[in-house]
Amino acid sequence: MEVDLNAKPVKPKPWYRALYFQVLIAIVIGITLGYFKPDLGEKMKPLGDGFINLIKMIIAPVIFITITVGIASMNDLKKVGRITGKAFIYFLTFSTLALILGMIVSNLVQPGSGLNIDPSTLDQKDVSEYVAVAHGNSFSNFMLNIIPKTFMSSLTGENILQVLFAAILFGVALSLTADKSKPVLDFFQALTHPIFKIVDILMKLAPIGAFGAMAFTIGKYGVETLQNLFFLVGTFYVTAALFVVVILGLVARYNGFNILKLLRYLKDELLLVLGTSSSESALPSLMTKLEKAGCSNQVVGLVVPTGYSFNLDGTNIYMTLAALFIAQACNVDLSFSQQATLLLVAMLSSKGAAGVSGAGFVTLAATLTVVPDVPIAGMTLILGVDKFMSECRALTNLIGNAVATIVVARWEKQLDPEALKAALK
Repeated sequence: MEVDLNAKPVKPKPWYRALYFQVLIAIVIGITLGYFKPDLGEKMKPLGDGFINLIKMIIAPVIFITITVGIASMNDLKKVGRITGKAFIYFLTFSTLALILGMIVSNLVQPGSGLNIDPSTLDQKDVSEYVAVAHGNSFSNFMLNIIPKTFMSSLTGENILQVLFAAILFGVALSLTADKSKPVLDFFQALTHPIFKIVDILMKLAPIGAFGAMAFTIGKYGVETLQNLFFLVGTFYVTAALFVVVILGLVARYNGFNILKLLRYLKDELLLVLGTSSSESALPSLMTKLEKAGCSNQVVGLVVPTGYSFNLDGTNIYMTLAALFIAQACNVDLSFSQQATLLLVAMLSSKGAAGVSGAGFVTLAATLTVVPDVPIAGMTLILGVDKFMSECRALTNLIGNAVATIVVARWEKQLDPEALKAALK
């Protein structure tokens, strides 16, 4: 979607009409209802699920049209490979840093130490479905699943990578047949307007979705479920905040912007993710905001959807932190080489479960299945609080992908510094 940088500034909405304020109020009401009326809170689940399904409905068209138009508009197809290559270098670097940070913090803080859990007393039944999914997500299956059964089925499924694959292929084809395909490109460019207007309409329902999701979470799991494992949850949130403020903060500063100002700019999306525990709920509006912040639609279209599968900083921190928590709780002393193996496996499994529902827990299961020293039954220890940690995973993933997009746009000289500066103000 093209952004008119010369348009007259829009008068700010009154504070009570701002999306972030409405979502925040909805979250508070949801927590209150779930706490005092847990049975009624659980019944609000369809509101949260319905909103996320509405957003998922529009994700595939948004990604397909944005990437297709972006690639077809490029005069040099080498740019596509260059942008993708730089994005993957960034993803690999910072995903690895996230894994290492989680491992360092877990070794220093030892959140699972002292629990003295006997693995034989744990019932693996509750986590068996995650283990089954993890076993089915080998690297070969992951690669094959990128290819949709039909070209159109990529737009009707839930696998972002299939949409990405089809869009890149179609965009390249349009670019190679530019003269004959101009009417098709013009149609897609015109189609961006109603598609993004649908996104705008759906985002007005965000407070309802956030209310339903939060009321259900608190009603079903209860705030008291945090008490036994508060240390692990707290350690995870602090570690994720450290990663965002320090590591991503330094990256942002080096690339000419302030991480805290970026967080303020994305407050609508962050609160939406907090309320729904799903980073997908904010994907379309994130892409729109990054374009308004001066990133070219080509970079946004390629980096954001790819990052949602390959740049999962929050998930990576969670994986090493949770895996070592289970080892410590079960008195399993892992050597440095075993922890290094755990890290390498986590790097692969975090990519292999991309696009899988409940990916954070699935990737943890996939990691533990190939590190037999850590009992996979130990996952039952964190099952009760995983829902609360999923919110932090989603928030960190979204922030990481926003930073990645701006950085790659700057590397490619496809970032308007003045637009970025104006947006962050």
